[in-house]
Amino acid sequence: MKKRKGKKRLKSTIFLMKNRKGTVLMENVIFIILNVAYLTILILFLVKQGSGAIILEQSYAKNIALLIDSAKPVMEMRLNMADAMKLAEKNGISRESIVTINGNIVKVKLTQKGGYEYSFFNTVDVTAYPDVAPQQYYIIKINKYK
Repeated sequence: MKKRKGKKRLKSTIFLMKNRKGTVLMENVIFIILNVAYLTILILFLVKQGSGAIILEQSYAKNIALLIDSAKPVMEMRLNMADAMKLAEKNGISRESIVTINGNIVKVKLTQKGGYEYSFFNTVDVTAYPDVAPQQYYIIKINKYK
């Protein structure tokens, strides 16, 4: 009987070892798949960041807000937005809706999703509109104090 128990233990140990080998392989495959998924998401994020839309939105919104903060009533400023207008046209955004100013918030939108908002402190009435079609300028007009 002792011999049979030994053989039985030996068989169960071999069976467990076979299962263990499959488990190790499966763990490695899952680990590799998760790493590939993570790297894919990271690369897509970096490509989107590097495409320029987000960076241009942020820089134009902040620059416009700084210009408005330093302006006085009855000033008119022309901002060269050629890069932004090309990108907005490529993404299907009209020239008139690239820059919107509501209250004290400047919003620059170059893609269909979202846009970037930035606020300014100056209490003035501001109007922003694109220049005549062939030129790539946006006109920011400071009308009066509120």
